Amino acid sequence: MKRAIAFDFSRVTEAAALAAYDWIGRGNKNAADDAAVKAMRALLNKMEIRGEIVIGEGEIDEAPMLYIGEKVGQANAMDEEIDIAVDPIDGTRMTAMGQAGAVAVLAAGGRNAFLKAPDMYMEKLVVDSSAKGMIDLNLPLEQNIRRVASKKGKLLSQMTVAILAKPRHDEIIKSVQALGVRVVAFPDGDVAAAVQCCLPESDFDLVYGIGGAPEGVVAAAAVHALGGDIQGKLIPRNQVKGNTPENILAAEKELARCAEMNVPVNQVLKLEEIVRDDNVLFAATGITDGDLVKGVHRKGNMMATETLLIRGRSRTIRRLNSYHDITRMQED
Repeated sequence: MKRAIAFDFSRVTEAAALAAYDWIGRGNKNAADDAAVKAMRALLNKMEIRGEIVIGEGEIDEAPMLYIGEKVGQANAMDEEIDIAVDPIDGTRMTAMGQAGAVAVLAAGGRNAFLKAPDMYMEKLVVDSSAKGMIDLNLPLEQNIRRVASKKGKLLSQMTVAILAKPRHDEIIKSVQALGVRVVAFPDGDVAAAVQCCLPESDFDLVYGIGGAPEGVVAAAAVHALGGDIQGKLIPRNQVKGNTPENILAAEKELARCAEMNVPVNQVLKLEEIVRDDNVLFAATGITDGDLVKGVHRKGNMMATETLLIRGRSRTIRRLNSYHDITRMQED
């Protein structure tokens, strides 16, 4: 993938973060998501690519979305074919509540670079390059933690595991803490946590949680680019949220779509099945301040953003600090 295109994609996540800024702390996560989606779509459609959204965000929360199969870009005959996995806001609730850690994220690669799957739940387990090959979602989490600790030469008391803080994980968190392992329970934003785990300065040894499949694919692109490891498992809604009539109906639709897309359910997917090529890029721009990137800040007519841009083939990590004059943004 051309280097210039990588920087163009960083402008897409910047636009989404800037659009979401006005909705920080206003209690309306769908409005924030809608603003980010429209900003992303507008920038993507200006790019000289033949792009396709292969996994998008929105259906789980009945929010606006860049939908699966949507074509983006100028679509000229000579333009590069690009598959895009996107989550305009990873952390819509955090944005709506003015909480830390919300980001606008996307991953891009060549044709057929990413797993194509419905917007449904995915169980995920992530480690960095030092523990690559040591995880197996078919095994209990405790056994995975022990395997990784052994590989890293750590005592369990020296291990730190980041777990998505949802009611469905309450017992898992307690069981991990009972091992003497330190748990960092994060409320949302599993993409940011997965990326953090694989960065050189990270304190995380593993990241675990059942969250969205789009976030799983986007995170896997960054994990792949950073040399880490991830496994995922698509899970129907009723198995995650309970057997209510609504959840059972949603699960039936998810299973039908998985069959149509020839993607397995309740089966472990390895990294190379989620992201098939290292020639990928990952971009994340902060909306609210977090450990991964700073959020959007405004002073007068100037707005500041921080973007993390990772290129897989070169394994380059860049942090882009940009300033945007809101009186000129429509002209950019």
